[in-house]
Amino acid sequence: MSDAKTYFRTGLGLKKAVLPVLEGEYHSQVVDRLRERGYRATADGITVRLAEEFGYCYGVDRAVQYAYEARHKFPDRRLFLIGEIIHNPHVNARMQGMGIEFLMPGADGRFEFSGLAPEDVVIIPAFGVTRHDFQALRDIGCLLVDTTCGSVLNVWKRVESYAGDGYTAIIHGKFFHEESKATASQASVCAGAYLIVRDMEETRAVCDYIANGGDRDAFLEAFGHACSEGFDPDRDLQKVGVANQTTMLASETAKIAAEFKRAMVERYGEANLEAHYRHFDTLCSATQDRQDAVMRMMESPPDIMIVIGGYNSSNTNHLAQMCAEHTRTFHLEDATCIDPEAGTISHKIVGTDRIVTEADWLPGGDIEVGLTAGASTPNNKIGDTVERILATRGISLDTFLDPAADRAEA
Repeated sequence: MSDAKTYFRTGLGLKKAVLPVLEGEYHSQVVDRLRERGYRATADGITVRLAEEFGYCYGVDRAVQYAYEARHKFPDRRLFLIGEIIHNPHVNARMQGMGIEFLMPGADGRFEFSGLAPEDVVIIPAFGVTRHDFQALRDIGCLLVDTTCGSVLNVWKRVESYAGDGYTAIIHGKFFHEESKATASQASVCAGAYLIVRDMEETRAVCDYIANGGDRDAFLEAFGHACSEGFDPDRDLQKVGVANQTTMLASETAKIAAEFKRAMVERYGEANLEAHYRHFDTLCSATQDRQDAVMRMMESPPDIMIVIGGYNSSNTNHLAQMCAEHTRTFHLEDATCIDPEAGTISHKIVGTDRIVTEADWLPGGDIEVGLTAGASTPNNKIGDTVERILATRGISLDTFLDPAADRAEA
């Protein structure tokens, strides 16, 4: 994998060439001004507060940069992307506009690589790919540009170490998510087992089986879609190590880890815990930072909270769930969800897959609107959203960005 001619893991050496393009496409003057003014600005009765950590994380920024570098370096080759580069519809559309073809999984969740040739360039997304898919691409001989996030790689190392020591990897995540699939595949390095649990309800079911035993066939019927081949709960739940999809809700991961610890103590006793249970915090620091920033905002919540990011973005959905516990929250895919002329907003109802459109969503009078964005959301989409919020009240962006506006409100 170290052959620089066929595998690129640390970029293609073209950052200076693509950086002006990236800044031109994804930069936002509005976001810059909000930062300069303490993440808060007011004009004509409306105050906009921006979370102090938001939007693009390092891993996403790096993945997008590498994709641009690949297109720049190989202008005449076919470029393919395994799935989506990140969970943001606009960034993915921009990739397609650059001539990068997306390879999407079939109904069985598997990728088909038969159409690829050795001269093709294939971009591995920030989520990573399974060991099986990676090896398949290496066998074809494609040139690989690997943008897998470093935080994801850290989780992989942890899962591999669990498997090597005979511990089943318990992964807090979504079994259908690209990252969770890739992470689970790391257990196969040492013929290890894995089980993916989505939430506390599933966790309690597994922990009850650990502590008290149960119907093996019923267990496999419930979890067979989210565990390793040949999984045997009577054998594979004797020693477990907890890991997680990096974008999950930090507080929930901590509770899930504690629940597994409790079950192991109940089954094997406190003195034997170390021989049956392991846990290391593998949550992405950027995910944690964005969640912490939202919680600080919720200490004095705004009247309305806008969360911007792809509807299929795990970390964005978790930010929306956190905000919804404290104030009225709208999860928008992008700025176009706000129609200033009609006075409507289209959004995904938090905790569901339902997309609805509401009228008169922005009340008159003095109001405070908070904003944050998932780790796959570029700054320009945040700035566009601010502009449309203001336009709904008939406020121009120039008025909002004028420092005198804040003084007048004061």
